[in-house]
Amino acid sequence: MNAVILAVVVMLILSLLRVNVVFALVTGALVGGLTGGLDLKATIETFTGGLGSNATVALSYALLGAFAVALSKTGLPDAMVDGAIKLVGKEGEERKKSLSKVLILFVILTISIFSQNVVPVHIAFIPVLIPPLLKVLNQLEIDRRLIAVVIAFGLITPYMLLPVGFGAIFHDILQKNMASGGLEVSLKDIPQAMLIPSAGMVIGLAAAFFTYRKKRIYQTKNVAGQQTAFYTKKSVGFAVLAIAVSLSVQLILSQKLEVEGMIFGALAGIIVLYATGSMKWNEADELLTTGMRMMAFIGFVMLSAGGFAAVMQETGHIETLVKTSADLINGNQALAALLMLLVGLLVTMGIGSSFSTVPIIATIFVPLCLELGFSPMATIALVGTAGALGDAGSPASDSTLGPTSGLNADGEHNHIWDTVVPTFLHYNIPLIIFGWIAAMVL
Repeated sequence: MNAVILAVVVMLILSLLRVNVVFALVTGALVGGLTGGLDLKATIETFTGGLGSNATVALSYALLGAFAVALSKTGLPDAMVDGAIKLVGKEGEERKKSLSKVLILFVILTISIFSQNVVPVHIAFIPVLIPPLLKVLNQLEIDRRLIAVVIAFGLITPYMLLPVGFGAIFHDILQKNMASGGLEVSLKDIPQAMLIPSAGMVIGLAAAFFTYRKKRIYQTKNVAGQQTAFYTKKSVGFAVLAIAVSLSVQLILSQKLEVEGMIFGALAGIIVLYATGSMKWNEADELLTTGMRMMAFIGFVMLSAGGFAAVMQETGHIETLVKTSADLINGNQALAALLMLLVGLLVTMGIGSSFSTVPIIATIFVPLCLELGFSPMATIALVGTAGALGDAGSPASDSTLGPTSGLNADGEHNHIWDTVVPTFLHYNIPLIIFGWIAAMVL
């Protein structure tokens, strides 16, 4: 059996059986490496060598968690809760409660979408925004699986469709790697080609509002490190200033200097809280350590995912999987489109990044599409969708780890069953269907 398929299947089965995701990734990498022809020594060395590829993201999560907990000392979370409770109204005011649900979901969706383009901070907003809202979400009895699906939509669909922010990066990667495969395409054609697959994401989002429409009860617990704090307009103002500085630093570093800015953005926000006296020196160490501990799980998953991806690439079985699929096609366009999408799903679920998947599959998929007579627009749709597939359903993807980092701050949200499975069902299945339709009609 192909080592990539076996490794991904082992990882997914263990995860679904509620085995710790880090353990599932390590075990999957070990099985995949040994099956793929690497000996034990080479598998371990490759895995450990790949850990550093996601170290920046892991440290970013840790510092963002520390920043989120430090913000709690300003009373900002309590101010947000009090404001939301006033919005919700008294118990029994069902109409006002329903309108509040719609408003909160709309705000979360809008911020998620804007995090990819208008204010391109990616997942950095989640640990800061979501934990303070958990008590309000509990009071409104909103199913957190819906929130996970809503956030994932905002993290994925904009880069698929819109050529701005992270979308500009994804479209540029798509264009350059398709050119390497032998097909020159214009950047302006990519949004048009990705319109039908993106419609699948919209259908999945709409379906989630129906799937998770029923009320769900959660135990209201204090978020780790966040305790009820007295707040004033001044303290809340300092908190807003810290967030603004944090976002500004991230934007300047990522847009002007083209370097990763989440780490130093979080650090800048923490410095503002120090400087304004919102966080006392004698409390700082405990607060920041608590915040880092809150994000430790996410960081370890990201590190393990880097090792898993390195082993999969080292076996050479990703290329074998793609070529084997090409051999099975035998000139059948409909079958070709389906197999290419399924291969993209497997590769992305293992690697955890659509941005890293496109370079792997484009160099083989593009010549195959040309040989089978797919139009340039259909080829863009196939490669783009195959790359994005799995981003929502992978246990090791930013698009699933990000929502979990916020929704599980109080320990009431399971990463696999409450984030990964819902996003997989609502996005990957529609993406396969609509990606296939795009390949057939474009």
